[in-house]
Amino acid sequence: MRRFLTAMLLAAVCAGASAQTQTTDRPQRLNPDDYIFPVQQTSRLFSANFGELRPGHFHAGVDIKTDGEEGHPLVAVADGYVSRMTVSAGGYGRALYLTLNNGTTAVYGHLQRFRKDLEEHLRQERYARRTNGVDLWFTADRWPVRQGDVIGYAGNSGSSMGPHLHYEIRDTPTQRLRNVVREGIVRPQDNLPPRILRVHYVEVDTLGGVPVRSPVESYAVVRDADGSYRLTRGEPVGVGRCGYFIVEASDRRNGVYNTFGLWRVEARIDGKPCFEYRMDGFTHDLSRCCDAVSCYALKIGSRNEVIRLARLAGAPEAFYPVAVERGVVRTEPGQRRRFRIEAEDDCGNRSSLEFTIVGRETAFRAEADSAAVAVFPGRNSVLRIDDEAEIRIQKGSLYEPLFVRPERLDMPQSRAGLVVLSPAYRFLEPTTPLYSPALVTIRAQIPQPLRLRAVLAGRTDKGGLYCVGGTYSNGAVTAVTRTTGQLLVVADTLPPTVRPLFAEGASLSSAEGLRFRVSDNFSGIASWTLRIDGQWVPCDRFPMKGTLVHLFDRPASRRRHTYELTVRDACGNSATHSGSFVR
Repeated sequence: MRRFLTAMLLAAVCAGASAQTQTTDRPQRLNPDDYIFPVQQTSRLFSANFGELRPGHFHAGVDIKTDGEEGHPLVAVADGYVSRMTVSAGGYGRALYLTLNNGTTAVYGHLQRFRKDLEEHLRQERYARRTNGVDLWFTADRWPVRQGDVIGYAGNSGSSMGPHLHYEIRDTPTQRLRNVVREGIVRPQDNLPPRILRVHYVEVDTLGGVPVRSPVESYAVVRDADGSYRLTRGEPVGVGRCGYFIVEASDRRNGVYNTFGLWRVEARIDGKPCFEYRMDGFTHDLSRCCDAVSCYALKIGSRNEVIRLARLAGAPEAFYPVAVERGVVRTEPGQRRRFRIEAEDDCGNRSSLEFTIVGRETAFRAEADSAAVAVFPGRNSVLRIDDEAEIRIQKGSLYEPLFVRPERLDMPQSRAGLVVLSPAYRFLEPTTPLYSPALVTIRAQIPQPLRLRAVLAGRTDKGGLYCVGGTYSNGAVTAVTRTTGQLLVVADTLPPTVRPLFAEGASLSSAEGLRFRVSDNFSGIASWTLRIDGQWVPCDRFPMKGTLVHLFDRPASRRRHTYELTVRDACGNSATHSGSFVR
């Protein structure tokens, strides 16, 4: 026990994430009366809530359903001005930022279009810059708005799986994100308590200051009544001298089938609070720390919230009002204790699970591995595999010390359009999250014609390959990445495919526009250029639909026009499609 506690304290001192912002000050609560609902003419149902745990980030706002339709008017929730307008293929797509007079900023994401004067300004800027994506900032005197003014229309742009509005409220000076449901800014219909689905337990030992965990033990849970759960097993859960629990849970709301994240999880042992996680808000630099709040190894395989009821050394204090001994549960052999978990959603509904634990006679002991190397969050680390591959992990990338075993693996088979140029190498397990990206370099014999097409690829457990990126130089491919697991060098030789969604020479209306289906075999669409009658025109990409769209912004002339669309993937392969239409 002593050496575990010592190691945890050392890890707390050296954890790289200690450089991250760790603010525990609670900002003044917002006044719900300052705001109105941001969407008109909808049923006011939701599909995602604030702070949901997602691989790589907390969900930064709430997703408001628009009843499966685009075009619902969006209104200014309070007086202020349009301070920013962005258009991108991914992320929030078309997004609008309102700086409000009450000291907050409202963010509207995935818009179909902006209101008419903003859309015209966007058109002018895109033509002037000859860019499809823009990020425009404005001063307070340019686009003032009053509460209730229409500012745009709900859509499905960016990384959106269906029509909805992504809505955020931030503190303007710090851009700290606020939990708008918990603070009453929006009020979903919800009297359904969270669902507790499973409980997991791990013991922890240490070797040389590095925590080592036992295999995860999982226990099924059944509901007795609304909000009350019990384990399916009747006997006490055996625990070691040092360990912690992990809870797997989800939440529901009235009127929808979507699942939601939790606002708060509390653990008590023998009636005394020992741990609490709470999601009241966060700054953007802490968003990636969701991988430390969750049990990442279990989370990446689950659609539920998987919350570790213990604080890793690199997890920010801001999320843990209570963390006695970091949430570690200590028991002596034969000692019986009561453990209680309470889960609460952002509307105040609660569920609980209580069970007996008993100390085991023997404790988990980690075994030394002579081939393993220790890496620590508080220092830069370089791991090499002969002279073939290396990874540079910068200080602050890891959430806790780790043992790793860098190794050279087999060389996968090439496949159509994808030439494999190196064996696979593994430095970190795929279940290892990184706060900051690492620098990975793999040397390979790459023929001259393939060098500009060479990138790093990741390999899944089932053998699939996906693009990580990188560039070739001096006999090696180097990438800055957070991807862990198996990495190798490949060259992508297939260009993207382009297919117009209209017949050659078709007569097109303003509503139809020019629409194309685009796809790529591996590295993904990186850029695209559309010309009509030889002149550049803006074109929006919808990656979730696999389409490129140009909506006509000039009067119809009822004559034949020519077009040329060039699409490039991330490895530099390009495809061009040309034709004509009538408008």
